[in-house]
Amino acid sequence: MSLDPPTYLASLQSNIRQRPIPWDGAVRAGTLTEEQLAKIRAVDKVKRDVRKQVIEADLDGYKTLFAGKNEKRSVLELASKRPDVCQYLLVLLSDLLDNVPALSKAFFASEDSNPYKNILPLLAHSNNTEDPIPLLTSIVLVRLMAGSRDESTPTAEKALPMLYSYLASLTKNSDAGLQDIGVQEYSQLLYSRVCRQQFWKQRSETVGPLIDILRAAAGVSGGDASASLWSGTTNPLRSGFEPSVAGGVGLQLLYHVLLVLWQLSFEAADVGDELNDEYDVVLLYTHLLRLSPKEKTTRLLIATLYNLLSKNQNSLLPIAVLARLPQLLQNLSSRQFTDPDLVEDRDQLRELVEEYTKTKTTFDEYVAEVNSGHLRWSPPHRSTVFWAENARKILDYENGEIIRKLAEIMEKPWENDKAVLAIACNDVGCLVREVPEKRGQLERYGLKTRIMGLMGEADENVRWESLRALGGWLQYSFDTK
Repeated sequence: MSLDPPTYLASLQSNIRQRPIPWDGAVRAGTLTEEQLAKIRAVDKVKRDVRKQVIEADLDGYKTLFAGKNEKRSVLELASKRPDVCQYLLVLLSDLLDNVPALSKAFFASEDSNPYKNILPLLAHSNNTEDPIPLLTSIVLVRLMAGSRDESTPTAEKALPMLYSYLASLTKNSDAGLQDIGVQEYSQLLYSRVCRQQFWKQRSETVGPLIDILRAAAGVSGGDASASLWSGTTNPLRSGFEPSVAGGVGLQLLYHVLLVLWQLSFEAADVGDELNDEYDVVLLYTHLLRLSPKEKTTRLLIATLYNLLSKNQNSLLPIAVLARLPQLLQNLSSRQFTDPDLVEDRDQLRELVEEYTKTKTTFDEYVAEVNSGHLRWSPPHRSTVFWAENARKILDYENGEIIRKLAEIMEKPWENDKAVLAIACNDVGCLVREVPEKRGQLERYGLKTRIMGLMGEADENVRWESLRALGGWLQYSFDTK
């Protein structure tokens, strides 16, 4: 998948190509050999078809030029002390890998090849953020791996993790141009399952910052972003994604982030549940889909949701219903999209969700909401019929799993969404009212003590619901005396 190079990178490479390099002086200084210079001149500043012809006629020679072989040292190793020459060579190698696909495969042609020996150390050339050598090195490594689609042990276990870590530093940079470079290079690397699995393995470095970018685009960031999404207290700076979205996230950066996570979603069967547990991605994507006015972002959001939900139906479809995805898809069904693939993806996702909602019960909805870790005033909480029919079932469900989850929810302070505590108090009060003989079970999980503590909350709704819940407790305590 080819993406246009980010403006900053294209400008940097163009400037380096135009710099005059005193090659003869570099040879006299031992920066490179006469033989190496001859090979460089044969492909530098020549037409693309000439360059391709020269390299394809001597693939091993050009591999040796940049990677070294036996006693022959790589030109990159010899030039590592000359930043101007090193930068020029890195840009040249990147161009060659782009122009001549066979060259990247030649680097891995023999089992004893070590193409990274003289390239990988340049990723750590300096700690100076203004030094372009690490950035240019990362571009070479991406072209090398993506062009060859290599999955060898040196790539998978050493080069790829180091490269992901470097690109992660770009995605966490405050400069949007560097962020976009990092994200686009990720996209080039996710060409196989091995690469995607390593990307996920390093998710605190790789996925986390991308989710932060999406949260900023959704108008939420900081402490409890998910609480803001569930409660609807997001703060998008604009009603759409053009030319930038909330948090200053540009449309192109947003698109590229969505592209990377869509590529990751091909591993949904293995990573889908954890992706949602750690990042609330179903809720986040539903919210972004609600905001998205552009077909290209809408398509990636829908395609990713379909991959995640279709491979994790039991765990993620209930969350999608809570996030009100069915209603949103119903609204989208009236939109006139020009992209036939988007229309097909939308219809597939709608059918999947509708099929689930046909068989879903109110009890299933309640269990899913509690398991999501975030409560909202959905219909079951205020329904006397629901509690009369399901209170005992809730207490017995999977040996008290729902009660344990309620206790976990109530332990949190919910500074950004006090309604969660009020709803939890309401639910505990309903359980006491419907199944008073099970009060001991609730007390063993510390719910009575927690409710008594919440009577001192500043939020009046929490105080009221905790008082009502405790009132029921006291009533049945007196009734049994």
